[in-house]
Amino acid sequence: MYAIVEIAGQQFKVVKDQKVFVHRLQTEEGKQVAFDNVLLLSDGDKVTIGAPAIGGAQVSAKVLKHLKGDKVIVFKKKRRKGYRVKNGHRQSLTEIQIENIVVSGAKKATKAESEGAKKAAPAKATTKAEPKAVASKVEAKPVAKKEEATQDLSKMTVAQLKDMAKAKGISGISSMKKADLIAALS
Repeated sequence: MYAIVEIAGQQFKVVKDQKVFVHRLQTEEGKQVAFDNVLLLSDGDKVTIGAPAIGGAQVSAKVLKHLKGDKVIVFKKKRRKGYRVKNGHRQSLTEIQIENIVVSGAKKATKAESEGAKKAAPAKATTKAEPKAVASKVEAKPVAKKEEATQDLSKMTVAQLKDMAKAKGISGISSMKKADLIAALS
């Protein structure tokens, strides 16, 4: 089992008992830390992808130590100008050890997450009932006013408008602009 989790602004692929170096965390050495921004979980053949994160999934880890990374030298030079700048940098890191990957039931969702889940659930339900809704929309379209039709035409692309004009038999559409096509179709 592995997970892709976001830790301190970076994404890591982690497995249980793995040691990972991440950007400095504000947690003391030896303390437990939990990351709930899990983007992907894989358990054998079963893969779960979050949108953007998996609700209830959590990765827990233990902070082993704080340290500094290797020195990086940044040297800038412009030839024949006498310009040379040398800078160095050592990134502050934290070494953590992944202790557990929890698939679900890690914690209760906050209000914002629960509202997002409520909004996502009806969207899935409407996709199943979509063919019925499309049939009712098709029946209601001939009754629509010309103003609504022109608003719909303005939302369409030029290629779509040209296809409609070809279907209606309008000539000279290759040199028309979008406004001319809308005028010719209405």
